[in-house]
Amino acid sequence: MDLIKEKIKVFSGNANRKLAEEICRELGISLGSCEVGKFSDGEIFVNIDETVRGRDVFIIQSTCSPVNDNIMEVLILIDAFKRASAGRINAVIPYYGYARQDRKTKAREPITAKLIADLLTVAGIDRVVSMDLHAGQIQGYFDIPVDHLSGVPILAEYFREVVDGDTVVISPDLGGVTRARTFANLLDLPIAIIEKRRPKANVSEVMNVIGDIEGKDVIIVDDIIDTAGTITEAAEVLKTFGARAVYACATHAVLSGPAIKRIDDSVIEKFIITNTIPLFEGEQSSKIETVSVAPIFAEAIKRIHYNESVSMLFD
Repeated sequence: MDLIKEKIKVFSGNANRKLAEEICRELGISLGSCEVGKFSDGEIFVNIDETVRGRDVFIIQSTCSPVNDNIMEVLILIDAFKRASAGRINAVIPYYGYARQDRKTKAREPITAKLIADLLTVAGIDRVVSMDLHAGQIQGYFDIPVDHLSGVPILAEYFREVVDGDTVVISPDLGGVTRARTFANLLDLPIAIIEKRRPKANVSEVMNVIGDIEGKDVIIVDDIIDTAGTITEAAEVLKTFGARAVYACATHAVLSGPAIKRIDDSVIEKFIITNTIPLFEGEQSSKIETVSVAPIFAEAIKRIHYNESVSMLFD
């Protein structure tokens, strides 16, 4: 039997089973057999249907909606594998929920990104693998190894055959400049920045565009799209500043509330997302296309198992 099939076990909660199955196909193994369900009062139960003693276990679970259920699922799975004598327990969390509260901006606020890190660590994980954390410093909230993968190369690859020299990469705010610069470097394009202020959560006011976009196609690059208010408003402003066509992409498509309708009604030509968060029924749109992160997660799992460099994936 192949060594990777002998030693690696990949399991999934209910958050994004389809992505877990894709990752397993990339690895050439079957998804581990376990049942994750609920008692009649809503408590979550887990049954692991195969031995994991001494194995390298990877749990695939995005902490997306329903966020609290998915967090509890991964915590209970970790506890189950720990008590089943798994050799090493790795939490693969493509989308890390509660990450937007990563620091105190005013008095008496929680830091939920640190709280989730503490819960995962105390539950018994040995390593975390995630993608495009909302803030890079979240890696430091863990006292265990964290492999922070990037979805930017996957998104940039989609646009490689689409863009030409008259295209500008847009950062939707000052905090996203590094991400936009990385994306632009992969395609050898210039960048521009939207200057804005945000009076309260999920509400933004665009102030200005820094850079030359007149008569050019633009690609807005972001990490998380929630209600889509900010990005659709940004697209409108870019049009008023003379942009020829507006495209957008993001790693994590939370797409809550009126997000789909806003995208459909916007001036955005195409919206490219990854499958770190699954699209549910009613979240389909002719403007939205999905690219898969399964290959990069499968390669990371393989490298972690064989104790090879994961940083090579970023080069």
